[in-house]
Amino acid sequence: MGKIKWIETENPEVKFEDTHIGKIKKMVWDADEKQLDKWLKEDFEIPSPSELGKPCCYIQTTPHALAREKRHKNDIVLLPIGCSECHGDGLPTGHDTFQVANYMEGVRRYTAKLGYEVSLTHPILYGGHPHHHLGMAGTIIMPQDILAEQIIAIMLGLWNDGYRKIILVNNHGHMYTLHTAVQEFCKRFQLPGIYQVFDWITACRDFFRPLSGKKDQWEMPFGHAGEAETSLGLLLFPDMIDKKYFTDTAPKILMKDGWFDGSIQDYNRPHQWCDGEGHAAIEISATPEGVIGKQSIADPAKAKRPVVFMCKLLVQLVEDILETYPAGTVPPVKDFSLRTEEELAPYLKEPMSEGWRSVYGISRVGPF
Repeated sequence: MGKIKWIETENPEVKFEDTHIGKIKKMVWDADEKQLDKWLKEDFEIPSPSELGKPCCYIQTTPHALAREKRHKNDIVLLPIGCSECHGDGLPTGHDTFQVANYMEGVRRYTAKLGYEVSLTHPILYGGHPHHHLGMAGTIIMPQDILAEQIIAIMLGLWNDGYRKIILVNNHGHMYTLHTAVQEFCKRFQLPGIYQVFDWITACRDFFRPLSGKKDQWEMPFGHAGEAETSLGLLLFPDMIDKKYFTDTAPKILMKDGWFDGSIQDYNRPHQWCDGEGHAAIEISATPEGVIGKQSIADPAKAKRPVVFMCKLLVQLVEDILETYPAGTVPPVKDFSLRTEEELAPYLKEPMSEGWRSVYGISRVGPF
């Protein structure tokens, strides 16, 4: 690898790697509000009502024959992963789920216009939680092993239906469980494909940092149900939000600060936020309101830039995957699996076609 090249911005604190991804960041970074609105409205049709129950928008709401036709053009599936947790009295407990599903629906609409509609599967509604979320009313905590096994089971079912490129798009603080699920799925079954965990908030960290120089800039670091998350809700699903219950809070630090990073890993500190407990008070003690930050300064205009970037980033991911592995193809068996091409041949056929075998009958390999 050669020396990394960088794309500079007007802010000396911000630069992007000189790649096609960095160029997308720079384009969105430089865009004015008129251009952001144009992208949101014309490309992604954001905001729009939730499509969770709308016909032909999710795999589960689409006649199977039509879903199969779509898959033959694009066999990538996006799985939105949210949770049910307290976000204060002014936001819904399903905030994370609707947040991630809403902009992914925008990506589906845009790719449909381009002729290679990406498939969506209904979101995971209940997530894992860190220790400091314990006890909060409205927060439903799934045990880590159960959540990981649920994800593995979903991935296996999607693979069996022909979706061999599975992207888990996360909107909640349980990334460690998602990593475990993907790694265990691959070790347990060794089925060739493309599998990724995409934590969209972290992927958009450049557009959530409180940096000077833009009128839509954040005043506070990204925090649970704070300025940023509340602004996202106001942009994506304002009818689910009640401003009269907004509140402002601050976390309670229990030891010298500077060791642990924030939600989006924005400080480059030694620890990620999930590397430990005890450095900050649990939520029910420090912020029983269910909010960390200032909801009073939330503004939907601030959320436009990160939402546009994430939509464009996911579209680019879809295009990059299909360019390398068009629908119906996967990485070579020998480069992915300890299984043989001969063994996997019937499982890689079109589901329900002659000679196809269901992966529910496949044996595990190795010590897993």
